[in-house]
Amino acid sequence: MTSARLLIVEDDPEMRSFLTSELAVEGYECEEAACGQQALGRIRSQTWDLVLLDWNLPDFSGVEVCRRMRKGGISTPVLMLTARDEVQQRVEALDSGADDYLIKPFSIEELLARVRARLRRSGIDEQDGGLLRMGDLEVNPASREVARGGESIHLTAKEFDLLMHLMRHPNQVQERRSILDALWGENWLGDDNLLDVYVRYLRRKLEPAGQPTLIQTVRGVGFMLKEGPPR
Repeated sequence: MTSARLLIVEDDPEMRSFLTSELAVEGYECEEAACGQQALGRIRSQTWDLVLLDWNLPDFSGVEVCRRMRKGGISTPVLMLTARDEVQQRVEALDSGADDYLIKPFSIEELLARVRARLRRSGIDEQDGGLLRMGDLEVNPASREVARGGESIHLTAKEFDLLMHLMRHPNQVQERRSILDALWGENWLGDDNLLDVYVRYLRRKLEPAGQPTLIQTVRGVGFMLKEGPPR
């Protein structure tokens, strides 16, 4: 069973319910959105492993949702679902930032295969039981347990949330604003230096002397989870 988090963006309630049910049976943690505005709110405020995005939405198109995601620095993979099958429309979807494209009607078996393939390409090694690993760092999202080199590490709730946000997007730069929105909500108006404080806390706990660093600073942009040389 996996623990990947999927957001299903579909305006048809029957299709939305069907997709949620089928994916939940496979062990995925699913939430739903019925329009573009609702989808963007959830995408900006939470961490997802994959977005299943319908092209035709009641307020604006899935293509526009994808464009706004990428413009805002959100790199969450997107699988576009649509009945439009012309080559130019596929090109438009991919150019907007979608990672894959599935034409309706589709079999649930093909959808599940596309989801598995997209998650494999995310760069995180997700083991049996939903464990996430990068190097010798191991995280169990279900139990919120963290260990490095076999040694258990205690994290506060917010430290764990920050680590999970970075681990869900390995080797990808996460902009400061997107991290703040994900951890404290997009309407949070506090000092964004709080993020630096929590990054510092995490580094102290995760990066003992002589071990490869894990949290890299990309100056002027944000942070990235990637193995680096010891400090």
